[in-house]
Amino acid sequence: MLKKIALAASILTLSAMPVLADEVIGLITKTETNPFFVKMREGAQAKAAELGITLQTAAGKYDGDNDGQVAAIENLIAAGAKGFAIVPSDSKAIVPTIQKARDAGLKVIVLDTPLDPMNAADATFATDNRKAGQLIGEWANKTLGDKAKDAKIVFLDLATNQPTVDYLRDQGFMQGFGIDVKDPNKYGDEDDARICTHEISQGDQEKGRTAMENALQKCPDVNVVYTINEPAAAGAWEALKAVGKDDGSVMIVSVDGGCPGVKNVQAGVIGGTSQQYPLKMAAMALEAIHTGKLPEIDPAVGFFDTGAQLVTAKPVDGVPSITVEEGLKLCWG
Repeated sequence: MLKKIALAASILTLSAMPVLADEVIGLITKTETNPFFVKMREGAQAKAAELGITLQTAAGKYDGDNDGQVAAIENLIAAGAKGFAIVPSDSKAIVPTIQKARDAGLKVIVLDTPLDPMNAADATFATDNRKAGQLIGEWANKTLGDKAKDAKIVFLDLATNQPTVDYLRDQGFMQGFGIDVKDPNKYGDEDDARICTHEISQGDQEKGRTAMENALQKCPDVNVVYTINEPAAAGAWEALKAVGKDDGSVMIVSVDGGCPGVKNVQAGVIGGTSQQYPLKMAAMALEAIHTGKLPEIDPAVGFFDTGAQLVTAKPVDGVPSITVEEGLKLCWG
């Protein structure tokens, strides 16, 4: 059973597996409840049991809770952990604390969301989020065909501080759709007339609905919606349905590949989503920290790519994809 441990000011919730050995390895995610991080934790727990090590997990109270992650790292340093894997809430702000951990001898592997700079960790295991965005952008462009040149696109992004996973997915979509991204390190400076607005969803379904409602005030003729993740996509669809735009006139694309998201592809709510594999990320990270052996990483990429596949019920030529049925076999959450 998981043992709950309260930290100062209840910034985050910690849990630990029964002590199996003296070796402690940590897993720090953005939140406890997001299905992506739940599956990541399950993968880490299974691997920890297999390796006979103690897993100590922590999560922020909300997406963006950098203070909570700082407290979790400091707790792992004090516990004498061998290392930890982390999904950073703020890719820049967490770097000094990660350096403190590495200086103390802890091995640090970043999952899903690379640091800025990426080499501030020992290694990064992640989806190629730019590629994931490109897949849904290419699919949307080819699905629209000639209509793509007159598209009206709403972007439901994650946060204003643009953590790397956010702008990589956003810009990947743009590149796949044929939009000049301008500065490759951020979104929002593009001048393509097809971009109606960028709204903030915080990756949350209810906030996604609110963001889409705001977007509709600025872009009533929207016909394409890019979303940072599938909860935001579900919220966007609710807002569109409320104004009668659930008739197929608006295409929604997303990234994640959780079971609720893939089922929304099956239902026609989401046209296509890029599926990623959190269980694999966490299991590989624990193995690498435990053994001290990192997989070979292409220096041109800078991280170990754990893969992404487009899931859609309406494949198009030239864009590799898997079926909804295949996606449901591989989904999580």
